Amino acid sequence: MDNEKSQDEEITLKPKMTLLNGITVIVGSIIGSGIFVSPSGVLKNTGSVNVSLLVWTISGIFSMVGAYCYAELGTMIRKSGADYAYIMETFGPFLAFMRLWIECMIVRPCSQAIVALTFSQYVMKPMFVDCEPPDNAARMLAACCICVLTFVNCYDVRWATRVQDVFTYAKLVALFIIIAAGIHQLFKGQTAYFSFDGTKSEVTSLALSFYSGLFAYNGWNYLNFIIEELKDPVRNLPLAIGISCTLVTVVYVLTNVAFYTTLSPEEILESKAVAVSFANKVFGPFALSIPVFVALSTFGAVNGILLTSSRLFYAGACEGQMPEILTMIQAQRLTPAPSVLAMALLSMLYLTVSDIDALINYVGFATWLSIGVSVLCLPWLRWKQPDLERPIKVNLFWPVVYILATIFVTVVPMVASPYETGMGVLMILSSVPVYYLCVAWTTKPVYFQSTLCSMTMFLQKLLVVVGKSRKSDV
Repeated sequence: MDNEKSQDEEITLKPKMTLLNGITVIVGSIIGSGIFVSPSGVLKNTGSVNVSLLVWTISGIFSMVGAYCYAELGTMIRKSGADYAYIMETFGPFLAFMRLWIECMIVRPCSQAIVALTFSQYVMKPMFVDCEPPDNAARMLAACCICVLTFVNCYDVRWATRVQDVFTYAKLVALFIIIAAGIHQLFKGQTAYFSFDGTKSEVTSLALSFYSGLFAYNGWNYLNFIIEELKDPVRNLPLAIGISCTLVTVVYVLTNVAFYTTLSPEEILESKAVAVSFANKVFGPFALSIPVFVALSTFGAVNGILLTSSRLFYAGACEGQMPEILTMIQAQRLTPAPSVLAMALLSMLYLTVSDIDALINYVGFATWLSIGVSVLCLPWLRWKQPDLERPIKVNLFWPVVYILATIFVTVVPMVASPYETGMGVLMILSSVPVYYLCVAWTTKPVYFQSTLCSMTMFLQKLLVVVGKSRKSDV
């Protein structure tokens, strides 16, 4: 009994999430701003409606293949941090740190800033029907959204998962309404815009279209980042991934079909709020309900990114590759509060960037390059560590296909969009000096270490956080 009591008193992250919570985390993280922002990006680079629908379908299948590979990795290496933990186990600390740097400093905060901006634009759209909402006001509202959800995630994991559940249902309702309206339009014979007219034949344009499509599916691997908090991960992780990815792919393709029953390609390209443009034409006086549902959708997506990303900071700090304060857990609430706050602050920095399309390209290049390396862990570990326990064993054909496709969507755009990919490469390479100065250099001066220790203690007292220990030790 004493031993059981001491186990209960351990200050650590607890497995509180059910299968339903896992599904809503993935669906809620994937369905955010992408389906409402990316249609114009996909269409611009494909040139025709039919090819854009093919890109949406292939992007969904591509994400499913990646998720299938992650099911083996997640049940084999059951550590928070997902990609980071897999690369650390497979290729060692240097490449793991590069992945950590890309994800923590570029991909996650950048994605969260994009989704929060989309949230604010849709919230303000009913008040600015005939013009675009003021840019500074949209950024301030996006910052408020991030701050509110930061408090929720610092206060209680159950609160965060409830927010995720409720807002996931809201976004699915919004998309089902759009899909139902689209089916009604199809029965009325509204198929004039479905054609291959204007299709672009350049391979580089096709690759860039996948950046926009895949951005909308970004988030399928987020449950792997919080696997330590998932009940029965061997059963629930692959189930949650399979159900979520199938549902999202079907919903995305049908939503795009609905848009094209009513909006011309020119209207899609000119609109910054595609769902609002669609609603204004189809729903008449009820059109204002769609911006509300879209705002709920993006609000839930910001929560999903924050919930899962903070665990990546936490995992990196536990390996000694992030500041020690990020290993701390709030003593009363048992949440990784310092990691949540770090993620929120970085996201608000990205709110100062004005070009959303450029942000999507930065994120796309860095994301798919690093995820490709993570999937490479699967065949590598089959070769190097064949005796590891594998509750799920994937046919090697799938990771090979995924890696080849990743090479296509990362290498080809270097020709079509050299500036954005060049910036992405520079951001990735910036991890090299940081790694050698902050991680590999272990003989730092005493005054530097004492200053860092003092800062850690100050933040520890301010946030009332402790490391993985027992309450009796605090």
